[in-house]
Amino acid sequence: MTIVPVSRTTSYISSCPALRDPSICRSDRFETARFLPNPALSMASSMLSLGSTSLLPREISKDKLKLGTSGSNPFLKAKSFSRVTMTVAVKPSRFEGITMAPPDPILGVSEAFKADTNEMKLNLGVGAYRTEELQPYVLNVVKKAENLMLERGDNKEYLPIEGLTAFNKATAELLFGAGHPVIKEQRVATIQGLSGTGSLRLAAALIERYFPGAKVVISSPTWGNHKNIFNDAKVPWSEYRYYDPKTIGLDFEGMIADIKEAPEGSFILLHGCAHNPTGIDPTPEQWVKIADVIQEKNHIPFFDVAYQGFASGSLDEDAASVRLFAERGMEFFVAQSYSKNLGLYAERIGAINVVCSSADAATRVKSQLKRIARPMYSNPPVHGARIVANVVGDATMFGEWKAEMEMMAGRIKTVRQELYDSLVSKDKSGKDWSFILKQIGMFSFTGLNKAQSDNMTNKWHVYMTKDGRISLAGLSMAKCEYLADAIIDSYHNVS
Repeated sequence: MTIVPVSRTTSYISSCPALRDPSICRSDRFETARFLPNPALSMASSMLSLGSTSLLPREISKDKLKLGTSGSNPFLKAKSFSRVTMTVAVKPSRFEGITMAPPDPILGVSEAFKADTNEMKLNLGVGAYRTEELQPYVLNVVKKAENLMLERGDNKEYLPIEGLTAFNKATAELLFGAGHPVIKEQRVATIQGLSGTGSLRLAAALIERYFPGAKVVISSPTWGNHKNIFNDAKVPWSEYRYYDPKTIGLDFEGMIADIKEAPEGSFILLHGCAHNPTGIDPTPEQWVKIADVIQEKNHIPFFDVAYQGFASGSLDEDAASVRLFAERGMEFFVAQSYSKNLGLYAERIGAINVVCSSADAATRVKSQLKRIARPMYSNPPVHGARIVANVVGDATMFGEWKAEMEMMAGRIKTVRQELYDSLVSKDKSGKDWSFILKQIGMFSFTGLNKAQSDNMTNKWHVYMTKDGRISLAGLSMAKCEYLADAIIDSYHNVS
């Protein structure tokens, strides 16, 4: 630290114990000092750096200022005599320009829920399955797959950049069907990704690198992280109409019109099933029309499939939209996640699939996806990949998995029906609540605005996202009536 003389004073320098002892110090020999941070220098050596030993008491020699040497040190035996006022200047942080980031609109809901002590509180914000007792659920088939891994003594060696081969094969076959031409002809480039988010991010990087200027067109509304992903990858995006607040249903005409208006060759982001956040899916007939328009405009479909098997309870039914596009010979992207259908939330296991017109094109695309992944995270985690490969690769466990998916999907359907029944029985206004039954998957879009959603939380202790989305996976049968009371009050009494 550097000592800068400021003014003559009769005080002692209080920060140094040895310089406060009247037996060795004289008040007229020191100056008030301002200390500036300099971690390389001690105060004693800094005083010497002034170039004048006359500032020191006559009784102290230079060698006695060498701290840390053997022998007695008068600095360590000093007594307080008087005091001095000092100014300490702290060097500004190099990170002063970094502002505080806003809290995540979804994950922040859970933090607020944890802080609430009300016994009636409900966390309907985060999309994670809960039991009837509102506890996290680990699938039995997952436990079996993990036990198998322990029995075999599977190691923890690095995976290849593209991930576990057995997983990549299993995930593509689950998506398209084992006998589908795109599988047989090796026209799918598949690499393991860090769940759905990481898989989407890989695809976004590929778009930015090889389709410069191309726009991704996403539904309004959409999952909250979609925009973050494309912004981070520097991929421009726009929106197409999807949700109709008047009907709390699909604005199909607006959707088709906006896809037609998008620049030719745009990437159209589609939710394969159980649209997040609305729970509103196109009908099979509407999917055909969507495919027609995308082909006419030479767009590239980009599916986000986060709920295969978890929405309807059927792996095949929930993959119908993707298979429709594959049967037409279209080239497109599909991001997959196993967070919901296998409950592997923390394992971060998913995949990005790129359907190409030829095996040669698929090989080249895969090589570039690997090239992108290498500096991003090097290679993916192995644990979740082995769970998926074990479950899908064993006929018995695969059957057990499908049964557990049906159970989870069935519980959500039952809760959805109970909530609807409670709303109808309690609300005497004549409002049509049937939209709740028309939605699918773990979410329901209630139609509540931000003020009404705030009332749900502030008055009723129901935690949800501010767009009116609730996760029915976090609702129990026992709490349906309570939730119905909260919704009715918020809808009718809050403008």
